[in-house]
Amino acid sequence: MINVLIVDDEHHARKLLADYVIKVPFLNLVKTCMNVFEAIEVMQKEQIDLLILDIQMPDMTGMEFARSLNRKPIIIFSTAYSEYAIEGFELDVADYLLKPVEFPRFLQAAYKAKNRYEMKSPSTDTNKQVTPTHHSEENNFLIIKDGPKIHKIDYSDLLYIEGQREYVTFHTKQKKITALYVMKNLEDSLPQKHFIRIHKSYIVAIKHIEMIEGNMLKIAGEKIPIGGSYKNDLLAKLSNR
Repeated sequence: MINVLIVDDEHHARKLLADYVIKVPFLNLVKTCMNVFEAIEVMQKEQIDLLILDIQMPDMTGMEFARSLNRKPIIIFSTAYSEYAIEGFELDVADYLLKPVEFPRFLQAAYKAKNRYEMKSPSTDTNKQVTPTHHSEENNFLIIKDGPKIHKIDYSDLLYIEGQREYVTFHTKQKKITALYVMKNLEDSLPQKHFIRIHKSYIVAIKHIEMIEGNMLKIAGEKIPIGGSYKNDLLAKLSNR
């Protein structure tokens, strides 16, 4: 179970979020607080795994509180002000909920928090979380684990991989698969003769590159940016093929 603390100065918002937490089987509501000072007292006594935190509060904002924490729990921001979204994600929060929050959107955020919690949990198989992708040079395929689902992707069908914070999307000729992965570990595990990283957020299949123009390349009609620090390696690899 994931222990949850809700911090919001609005009574209605606290009650709504508390009702949502109670509905999710893997969440355990520890307490609701109306300000960060109450939250500090709770966090000194209880193990809090997930903090659902309003941003605009008197005395100390949720942003200021999040920055002040030395050992941060997983954080989900909840606010009526969309302009804080970028700043919120810079703090590496699990998600950003815009009020009024509907339950399906809350559930999506809860699952994101659950994925982070499982990655941090000591009982989790570290090797599976850090390097969850298995590949076979001989058989030319990649195994992707997405929760209970296991996907088999042939190298020949994989076009490119797109990093999206803690998730990545595998773009194939037939479909897209989004799962919890680490880009660096994927880069190290994939066969270098077939794949190359061209950007902090992209790994591409060399054989599917159609065109390079400036700092963009084209695969299956999609334009993908080339990072400045990756371009020389890309051009060198293509010239040696």
